Amino acid sequence: MARVKVTVPDSFTFSSIIPVRITDLNYGNHVGNDSVLSLIHEARVQFLKHHQLTELNFGGVGLIMADVAIEFKAELFYGDVLKVYVAANDFSAVGFDLVYKLVKNEEETLVATAKTGMVCFDYEKKKVAKVPELALKQLQ
Repeated sequence: MARVKVTVPDSFTFSSIIPVRITDLNYGNHVGNDSVLSLIHEARVQFLKHHQLTELNFGGVGLIMADVAIEFKAELFYGDVLKVYVAANDFSAVGFDLVYKLVKNEEETLVATAKTGMVCFDYEKKKVAKVPELALKQLQ
């Protein structure tokens, strides 16, 4: 069976510290796959804020997540503290990818890699929009 492969860049320009909450655990007493998606969402919001952008005001347009891929590498438990690295790449006329590397502890044990495909969207016109020059400059 073919597996998802997320290619991460050699370097990242941003990282965020996110503690695992008790509500992130599933019945297996570890972080559930749905919670990993929530954790990368939090990292994305912090990454955008770092660049003076938001999902609803991305240089004048909004953002929609078009796709997501996650490779799970290790378990996470309550009390673990994640360091999430984020980088933007693979820009097109209307979107780009955000790539994430999630690590835990001082040894930076790899927990997961992920990619979200982001598409610019004009919520008023209800249609895909061009990547704003301002946002492009801030993320590259």
